Amino acid sequence: MRRRNECVTEGSAETGRTTLLNKIYIELYITEGQSEEVNTQHEVRQLETATKRKALHDTPIRCHDIFKPLPGQLGPIRVVLTNGVAGVGKTFSVQKFTLDWAEGLENQDVDVVVLLSFRELNLIRGEQHSLLSLLHVFHPTLQRLPAEQLARQKLLFIFDGLDESRLPLDFNHSRLVSDVTQKSSVDVLLTNLIKGNLLPSALVWITSRPAAANRIPPECFDRVTEVRGFTDPQKEEYFRRRFSDEELSSRIISHIKTSRSLHIMCGIPVFCWITATVLENMLTTEQKGELPKTMTDMYSHFLLVQTRRKKEKYHEGHGRSPQELMEADKDVLLKLGRLAFEHLKEGNIMFYEEDLQPRGLDVTKALVYSGVCTEIFKRESVIFQKAVYCFVHLSIQEFLAAVYMFHCFTSRNKEVIERFLGKKCKKFSLQDFLSVMTGKAFRSNTGHLDLFVRFLHGLSVESNQRLLGGLLGQTENSPESLQKVTDKLKKMNTDKISPDRSINIFYCLMELRDLSIYQDIQELQKSEIKSDRKLSEVHCSALADMLQMSEGVLDELDVEKYNTSDKGRLRLLPAVRNCIKARFFNCGLSRTHCEVVASALRSNPSHLIQLDLSWNDIKDSGTKILCSGLESPNCRLEALRSLCSLSEVSCAAVVSALRSNPSHLTELNLSENEKLKDAGVKELCGFLQSPLCKIKTLRSDILISNIILVEILTNITAEVCIDGHGCGVVRLSGVSCASLASALRSNPSHLTELNLSWNYELKDAGVKELCGFLEMPHCVIETLRSVAVS
Repeated sequence: MRRRNECVTEGSAETGRTTLLNKIYIELYITEGQSEEVNTQHEVRQLETATKRKALHDTPIRCHDIFKPLPGQLGPIRVVLTNGVAGVGKTFSVQKFTLDWAEGLENQDVDVVVLLSFRELNLIRGEQHSLLSLLHVFHPTLQRLPAEQLARQKLLFIFDGLDESRLPLDFNHSRLVSDVTQKSSVDVLLTNLIKGNLLPSALVWITSRPAAANRIPPECFDRVTEVRGFTDPQKEEYFRRRFSDEELSSRIISHIKTSRSLHIMCGIPVFCWITATVLENMLTTEQKGELPKTMTDMYSHFLLVQTRRKKEKYHEGHGRSPQELMEADKDVLLKLGRLAFEHLKEGNIMFYEEDLQPRGLDVTKALVYSGVCTEIFKRESVIFQKAVYCFVHLSIQEFLAAVYMFHCFTSRNKEVIERFLGKKCKKFSLQDFLSVMTGKAFRSNTGHLDLFVRFLHGLSVESNQRLLGGLLGQTENSPESLQKVTDKLKKMNTDKISPDRSINIFYCLMELRDLSIYQDIQELQKSEIKSDRKLSEVHCSALADMLQMSEGVLDELDVEKYNTSDKGRLRLLPAVRNCIKARFFNCGLSRTHCEVVASALRSNPSHLIQLDLSWNDIKDSGTKILCSGLESPNCRLEALRSLCSLSEVSCAAVVSALRSNPSHLTELNLSENEKLKDAGVKELCGFLQSPLCKIKTLRSDILISNIILVEILTNITAEVCIDGHGCGVVRLSGVSCASLASALRSNPSHLTELNLSWNYELKDAGVKELCGFLEMPHCVIETLRSVAVS
């Protein structure tokens, strides 16, 4: 295990290009829990929001302590899931853990570490094995360990790369296996090991990209952690370690700080390697030109650098331009692009020979003798010396997929484009092509095409087309056509799209080098956003992004204060994740928008203390989504104002959520709920009676019976303001006023404010009943509001 993990490949798997792990390893930032948006945002977007969270003093976990409880945590930790975006360092963390164990430095209570990658397990997915024979196949030295001793050892199984698995993991219907000598399919062995049916004392550590983590039910894990990559100081440490030339490392660090997107991406160690490769080449050779500032710039230069290096290695192409050299590799690169594109749609990031052959990729010729591929598309030899292939990083797969699709556009390959879109294309201008591609990406629920679409826009820029030459084909990139593209982006209809996803329009504009929106928002922020400045919808998306990424927490987000359209106000919603008070009055919030608010309540940490949703009919579906935020242990909400038009079902959901997390909420306003019946109010009463309830102010328009009214008032254990619409105390008769007085006498010691407005029908008898309560020595009412006529 020491020999297997002491050397690693950084980026390339080319023979002889290994590095000592301890020489390059930098402690990664790992925290407990995971991001909330793992299934709705592209991984780059998750990285961008994670960058914000790093500054908020989470408690980091060393990879060596992955099975050790934090202070205050009870019970053993047996199964751990570690999430992280592609290239963020999950495998390096596993290798560091294993290497230090093998060298006797850490976790010496573990007797045996069994490291298995899903890419290897895929190769035997059709075979039958027992757990014992599986160990013998992958770790022949364990053949000396008899079955009867296996259960007496403390074993740790590490399954690396769940996102690469092609095993049909079924945790609900797989058969029971509890004997280490019992044969079954590999996927059944894994499910039983994870569930604890097989070797219940064994520790299990699984790593995965976020999008695949839900393949294993959350109840199977005792701990979920997230690898967030490099912090800002660690990014600088990486470049200073890599280059002995201090001036070079300083210039590179200085440059990446000038580009927000590049600086964020350098949280991923693999992207640091790509950046270092490109900038070292540009700063130490006579190559002239502007340093890359966008993602597309960086990847275009990376492709160019690898093409040149390949030709230098094989002593080819003397006197030829980089574009001419790339033209020679055009066929191979486009075939790789086709492979990248077709598997990007399916979410596959690992490839086997049977995946390559249908695309015309000759493994020997294209991937061994073409040196350009070794830095882009790597080959690994695993169990039985079988070959496994993958792109060096998911973003390279997305970039080459975009290159292939752009080439299909310029070569008028309608068949590929229409098959991808699922419809016929009548027009084929650049603006129409990019528009339909952006629409296709937005219709995806997972966001897995967002970076692909960013790259498509970046490839339409003249400087990148000049770099890539014939690889893209003849394109229309006149200033007029690009202006049409940007204009169409800025006016794109996003009514049915989450405000989070709409932010990708802003990033597409950045890839087009249109900085006007970014600069406008910077100026507006400096002037604290003057109300007379009209904000477009895309301005609002950009502002939302900058507000939620800001280091400072916004005191209040009131979308009515911004001079924009109704649609623009909805685009501001993502900023709710970074504010203390939020007011969304009469905004037309839908279920999609409730998901953003719920995400803010679930965020770790959640800053939101006050939330006002007055005059928004979010219906049962929206209320239930909001409740997923209210019940989160991260939710710190103290005031929730105006959940409107509740039904009995949604009222029950709200009460259930408040029971789950009752310790913060002190104000609950249920105005605009005239139609809520006694059954719904009874649910509310059940919560109000709970000794954990901290509510001090309750407001409502509910029309209820005297029986329920008495039940509420006799059981409330907090200071409660019964508003003028409060608890249905509207148009009180003498009889109901008597009920009210009786209830108040039963529990007089908390109520400090009573509002009986709008009770024009109250007669002398009713007022006398009330006065009887006010005369009591235990009455502590400080404020009485009324327009009752007596």
